[in-house]
Amino acid sequence: MISYLSVVAAAGAGVAFAFSSRKPWLLVVASLFCVLRLWCNMLDGMVALAGGKASLRGEIVNELPDRVSDVLIFAGVAHSGWVNPFLGYWAAILALMTAYVGTLAQAVTGRRRFEGVMSKQYRMLALVVGSVVTLLLGRGGRPTWMEWTCWVIVAGCVQTIVVRLMRTMRDLRTRAEGGGA
Repeated sequence: MISYLSVVAAAGAGVAFAFSSRKPWLLVVASLFCVLRLWCNMLDGMVALAGGKASLRGEIVNELPDRVSDVLIFAGVAHSGWVNPFLGYWAAILALMTAYVGTLAQAVTGRRRFEGVMSKQYRMLALVVGSVVTLLLGRGGRPTWMEWTCWVIVAGCVQTIVVRLMRTMRDLRTRAEGGGA
């Protein structure tokens, strides 16, 4: 239930972002929903572990809502009027890829990868900071403050993907050299 609540929070963030260029105070609302999304993500795992409910099904219930949440939030940013929509969607795509590479590592090595500078928490932090700067300083020039935020997220996601892939490949090489693969 908590995982699904995170999707509701993400949808709220996406809608608030989408209308924020007309009503800039919605950037605060979007930021609060981003924080609520993170809080729900943290809480769902803690509740599952504490309640003895952790399971393989729980992995799906944990990961899938996170991916839906990423898309909802960045689609809202893409349609906000603060950014070029293509940039907002590239941020969404790369956010999905960072998570995909982390879970791919788990599939092939048994170890989920979380390294890199642009994990989910830092993507949301970047959006919150970008929202506050945009609210305080306005649109700015070209690129806008929110476009700068998306560029930081895109670059950080690329770095995160590369780091996770390199470490996964290292783990596979180590396993192969040890005769395990």
